[in-house]
Amino acid sequence: MRVAVLIVNYRTYGALDRCLTSLRPYTADDDEVVVVDWATDEVQREGLAQRHPSVRFLPREDNRGFSAGVNLASTVTTAPVLLLLNPDTEVQGPIVRTLSAWLEAHPETAVVGPRVLNSDRTIQPSARRFPGLTTALGGRSTWLTRHFPNNWFSRRNLLHELVEPGREFRDVDWLSGSCFATPRAVFDRLGGLDEAFFMYWEDADYCRRATALGFQCHHLPTTAVIHIGGLSSAQNVARSIRAFHRSAFWLYWKHEPVGRIAAPLVWAGLSLRAEMKIALSNARPPHRGQPRS
Repeated sequence: MRVAVLIVNYRTYGALDRCLTSLRPYTADDDEVVVVDWATDEVQREGLAQRHPSVRFLPREDNRGFSAGVNLASTVTTAPVLLLLNPDTEVQGPIVRTLSAWLEAHPETAVVGPRVLNSDRTIQPSARRFPGLTTALGGRSTWLTRHFPNNWFSRRNLLHELVEPGREFRDVDWLSGSCFATPRAVFDRLGGLDEAFFMYWEDADYCRRATALGFQCHHLPTTAVIHIGGLSSAQNVARSIRAFHRSAFWLYWKHEPVGRIAAPLVWAGLSLRAEMKIALSNARPPHRGQPRS
């Protein structure tokens, strides 16, 4: 099936160039590659357009966020499969054909994603369980996960290595939006990504809404991408941290209606955590950032 690759860029032209170069061998002539370029730099964008003439660029002066960018890119494409791909990824194999073939063969699947690797080729936990109370201890970026990755909380929440013997995939709750494929029919039925998520957690929300309709999410580690992570966030660290926590609260509010009675405490806790992380980031030397959500 034809595939539309949707990329949302925010001032990461060097990484985007590497991404498009790595993608080129694995796209067919009738595939579509669209880049929404927020806060566009005309000179750098035109340079990329010359190097990648088959790519369609949608330059914008403003920045409406990741979800809005994906939705915008989808409107100018027609392919039956949409592949979300971050600009700071590098394709390591035929993910375009592999993921589209999986969706064609498994109509019950709403989202399928490959193995995601860090730049040092270690596994990035892109397949996860829906957030809950244990996520506070065993999430991707928690202290416990960083220092004791094999603890029960992290193993419960991060499902990237758990593929049963004899099976090439695993059913998971949700997959990171740094790279996943979804049928256009499902995307349109769900109304695309929720633009209330400026960045972060929109992927968890999308997968949760899809599974609520009876679809499945599959992690397929037979093909991979490298994901650097954090390059767009590094443009404004404080804004990115606050956006992460605002999105976490919106995810909680949307999907935990019974628990809304605790919303003031949840908001206070997330806000405090955000400000603490900002203070810590200001106190240490700058680095390349963390992977998306």
